[in-house]
Amino acid sequence: MPIVKADRLTRIGIALLRAAGASDEEASAVATGCVDANLAGHDSHGVIAIPTYIDRIKAGHIVPGARWEVVQESPTTTVIDGHWGFGFHVNAKAMALTIEKAKAANVAACTVFRQSHVGRLAAYPLMAAREGMIGLATADSGRSPKHVAPFGGREARLGTNPIAIAVPSDLEAPFYLDMATSAVAAGKIQLAVARGESIPEGWIIDAEGRATTDPRDYRKGGALLPLGGSEGYKGSGLAAMVEILCGLLTGLGFGVEPTGRHNDGCFMAVFNVAAFRPLADFKREVKDFARYLKSTPMSEGSRGVFYPGEPEYLREQQRRRDGLKIEDATWEKFRMLAAEYELAAELGLA
Repeated sequence: MPIVKADRLTRIGIALLRAAGASDEEASAVATGCVDANLAGHDSHGVIAIPTYIDRIKAGHIVPGARWEVVQESPTTTVIDGHWGFGFHVNAKAMALTIEKAKAANVAACTVFRQSHVGRLAAYPLMAAREGMIGLATADSGRSPKHVAPFGGREARLGTNPIAIAVPSDLEAPFYLDMATSAVAAGKIQLAVARGESIPEGWIIDAEGRATTDPRDYRKGGALLPLGGSEGYKGSGLAAMVEILCGLLTGLGFGVEPTGRHNDGCFMAVFNVAAFRPLADFKREVKDFARYLKSTPMSEGSRGVFYPGEPEYLREQQRRRDGLKIEDATWEKFRMLAAEYELAAELGLA
């Protein structure tokens, strides 16, 4: 697999997305968001997705330059129609507005519908954390095809339905949670196929409901399993609640729309820490809490305790220094797109 520096990957992503019709602002939001996901170790939400986004532009499923519309609001709430714009761009603007409302009213929330894939969900709560606030985001895929079997079932009826929460702190690495409610993100199955790798048992079942370690079984009628293994009803229950917040509260509904158009619904909320206690005290205590967690004696075979968000931060430092490994299949798609848009020489992809 080629090893590529983050800056170069971002330039390639921006150039290809612009050639496909995205504005400068949209292309930068998507490419930067994808590379940031790679840096954090979430390769399933990284640049591997850019060719798919371009395919969706060509199919008319993503609309570059789409109108960003507030369809209903109050001083503390907003309902936003993305008109099938880039989720990275639509959702970031939604979170920025919600942060501004929380600055005035201390608590604010929004729903967002009719937008494309929003990428790595943590990006949005982290915006709030940088402003001294607690950010929360949940997302599902509307009525596009589902990936996860409810606990005890073998047919996909739920999305991977992630939850992300970020808090401000005095820590060098941000303190945040970013998790799918499935055993693993769907993109990691795609990643394993692209890399020719097997997957751990417990990630998916095949079309007959049997455990499998072959990621190709997923596309043959299989399904992801909910988070929790033998206690998977917990992940399944969380996924159902996310579906309520992001599918039903947004008005997207549930089930599958035959057109299969990907439609990320999001619910996001922001809480102004200073409305509850002094921000400086809170940030200091979060740092003390993280140190308290990390000071526990290690269990057998452990590399130590990491607080939520710390592994991603450490991985980002390493990957910025050493570069990012890109699957051969993804790199070849970049080369083909660069040739199609007559950018191969400019991007060094000839």
